Amino acid sequence: MSDLAWVPQSCTLPTAEQPLRVAEWDALFAERAASVTRPRPLRLRLGLTGGPGVEERVRELAELEGGCCSFFTFAVSGEGAGDGRRLWLDIDVDQAHEAVLDALAARIAAAALR
Repeated sequence: MSDLAWVPQSCTLPTAEQPLRVAEWDALFAERAASVTRPRPLRLRLGLTGGPGVEERVRELAELEGGCCSFFTFAVSGEGAGDGRRLWLDIDVDQAHEAVLDALAARIAAAALR
């Protein structure tokens, strides 16, 4: 999969900045992804291992991504995840962007295997 395969054309992040954002997500997935499930066709649930600053990092990335790709809805749960508890990131999309969610799920799985 190319590095930007899951970045849809509707993303408003400047093209030059997209590889940097993808790298931020990949680093998070590789370092912290503990599980990924698909509870509904238009939702991914990513389980992340907590640690110092992880919750803030996830919230910041989710806010940035929601700002340039408005079809994403992110919800972070698991308050207190800094003490090693599980942190959850739910990622929802609309029907028109289901393929983006599919590609993102594959990206998470690939990054977690590295």
